Formats: sequence, C-alpha cells, structure tokens
Amino acid sequence: MVVIKLKICGIRDIEAAKAVADGADYIGFIMDARFRRYISPEQVKEICSSVPDLIKVGVFVDQPIDEVNRLAEFCGLDMIQLHGHEPAEYALSCNRPVIKAFRYGDDFLLEAAEAYPAELVLIDSYSRNTVGGSGVSFAWRTAAEKICKLKKRYIIAGGINSQNVREAIELFHPYAIDASGSMEIEGNKSPKLIKEFIKAVKQ
Repeated sequence: MVVIKLKICGIRDIEAAKAVADGADYIGFIMDARFRRYISPEQVKEICSSVPDLIKVGVFVDQPIDEVNRLAEFCGLDMIQLHGHEPAEYALSCNRPVIKAFRYGDDFLLEAAEAYPAELVLIDSYSRNTVGGSGVSFAWRTAAEKICKLKKRYIIAGGINSQNVREAIELFHPYAIDASGSMEIEGNKSPKLIKEFIKAVKQ
C-alpha cells in the first residue's frame, strides 16, 4: 500500500499544531505578513519546539533571501516553501531544502517544475486574488494527465477537504497532500477538523 504524506499549512497556535502532530507529516507556517494566516517568527519558534517529530515548513513569497534564511534558522524550520516567483538561483541560495509551489493554470509548464532545484514540487490552484490558500480546487481531471508525468516528487494542494481528498489521491497519486482552509472555523484552525481530515486521509 502506498502511504500518502500529509502537510497541513497555515498553523497559528500550539493546540492546532498538536492536532497536526497526531498523524500528519509536515506542518506549515505562513511567514509573510501580507497574508491573513501570517504568524510571527517568535510564535513559529515556540510551536516548532513543541512538535519535534513533524517536518516544519516556512512559506515565503518573494521575500529577500537573507531574511528567509535568517528566519529559517531562528525558527528551527526544516524546509523552505517558495510560493512566489523566485528564480532557480534564489532556491540554490536557501539554507534549507526547498518546496517550490507552482499554480496550475494555462501557463503551467511541466518542464519548469521538473527543472526547478527543489526537493518537492507543490501544485496549487491558480487565483488572481492570492498566490495560495484560496480554498479552490483546480480542474483536477484535466490536470492529472499532465501532472502525473512529473518525475519529481509532488504535493497536490488547493481546495482539498475530507470529502474530496480520496478523489485527489486516486487521480494524482501524489507524494503528499497539502490542505489548510478546509480545517478552519471563522478563519482559525479547528483541532477537531484537523483530526477528522487526518483520519480521512489515513483511510
């Protein structure tokens, strides 16, 4: 049986982090103050120390590389997720392994995703309003044929919830699933919904 890895992103408090630690593999923090799920470096550092067994990922968007590396060191991050328009040279300067996000749209190029110097590629929904965390899934059935040709390990994100996660896994056969908004109540992560989502993925 293939084991699907699970990344839960946009965590902002220790209670939610503890729920993530009860079955997920990666925990993600939004490290750019322009976005609503932002959490301060001091809070990230505190949460990271409370969940030592999780792979801790900081999500950055076109921020200065020196700032990214400094925050990764300060917070105790294991990986850096680049969610903007960072060129390959930028990724090579990161002091942690990289996850590079690509938004699936008319301009998505399989070759670009394959060639990018990242340990993992994350495929997210395209939205004019945000670079990620839109809560909207893309045209999965149309996209699956192209994305499944990726040789690099990839993560599928974008509008994934307990009801459609099985379909996402069956269509894409991904290395990992990334979810965020489906586990929120009034903009805050619900430990109960996190646990329900983890259970749905494990089944």
